[in-house]
Amino acid sequence: MKAALEIERGLIVNRKLVSRVMAELGIFGLPKKKAGHRNLVNIATSSDLVKRDFTVEGPNRLWLTDITEHPTREGKLYCCVVLDAYSRVVVGWSIDRHQDTDMVNDAVNMAATGRLRAPGTILHSDHGTQFTSWAFSANIARFDLVGSMGTIGDCYDNSPMESFWGRMQTELLDRKYWTTIVELSVAMADYIVNFYNIERRHSPLNYLTPFEFEALESVKNPFTLT
Repeated sequence: MKAALEIERGLIVNRKLVSRVMAELGIFGLPKKKAGHRNLVNIATSSDLVKRDFTVEGPNRLWLTDITEHPTREGKLYCCVVLDAYSRVVVGWSIDRHQDTDMVNDAVNMAATGRLRAPGTILHSDHGTQFTSWAFSANIARFDLVGSMGTIGDCYDNSPMESFWGRMQTELLDRKYWTTIVELSVAMADYIVNFYNIERRHSPLNYLTPFEFEALESVKNPFTLT
């Protein structure tokens, strides 16, 4: 909130003042779910090209992907996202009732056809069956993407992706009980396209939105592939 006031309104304010005024007005941040304990297997693999280092010098060098699920009265809905590690912008996504390879490939296809880039972009995932399938490997090969996988059962090997799901969970999914598949599908798409990419501010990006951060990059380096 402090960053938004400074960037969008030009107001230089103290964080404690913002907190006090919000409390007086009855405005509070959304609560986070308590993290559960996870047993990490930490089995090393030869295909981990990232090794928890998500620092990159420009866009389209490293993409991260993963799947999440959420219930509705009609059954579970699945969402796959492809995230650019540099700007945290969602470059591809797909939503379906089935978490199969076709859904994952749809998200990859959106990213690969929607971004101008040099060959060799790394696409980092976990060891889910969708990402270890022949169809997925063949699909990323035709786009000259280089596959990478973290250690088995370790959430830290794809931590920016996990952070994205955590934000979506808190800011959208846990705010109500979803009745229909269509209702949740529309809400997920709207969150990604109209809120996360263009409005949500990130501390690692100096409190810029993903779109603002990429626009700044294109000004600094007009030859950057975006």
